[in-house]
Amino acid sequence: MVTGGVAAVIYGDPRFTRDIDIVLWLVPEDAERFSGAFDPEAFYVPPLDTLREEAGRRRYGHFNIIHRDSALRADVYLSGSDTLHAWALDRRRSLELDQGSITLAPPEYVIVRKLEYYRDSRSDRHLRDIGMMLQLSADQIDQREVERWVTELDLGAEWGEARDFLA
Repeated sequence: MVTGGVAAVIYGDPRFTRDIDIVLWLVPEDAERFSGAFDPEAFYVPPLDTLREEAGRRRYGHFNIIHRDSALRADVYLSGSDTLHAWALDRRRSLELDQGSITLAPPEYVIVRKLEYYRDSRSDRHLRDIGMMLQLSADQIDQREVERWVTELDLGAEWGEARDFLA
């Protein structure tokens, strides 16, 4: 499912983002099939040993795929045993586009992850993204779910800052 800045743009206010963040369920046994889905002349994909190792992590599995001509990058986060990833994957949404569709993380997930990113980086970009999502997609956001995850992940201070950011 697509998340991060691209999802924030879809649920919020358009802004430039340099990459696309994707959450993926991948097990080590599927690494070769996954790698084979990309033309090696067009994309950099990590070596199979790296894919297998990352897919085998219970938490924080991660790698990049890079389009060689444009240098555009996909940050791939592996779901592993992360309960927030699992919750979001169960609630992902399909967004129809002119030439197909994309699978998108639910807005509650995007907000909670951005709160975590803000806690780690203190970058106001995350607060702005959350604020715009709250303004422009309020009818799509289950506030109770956001509050539940905020409590579970101890993000209360960051949540307060995000709600006040564009007020």
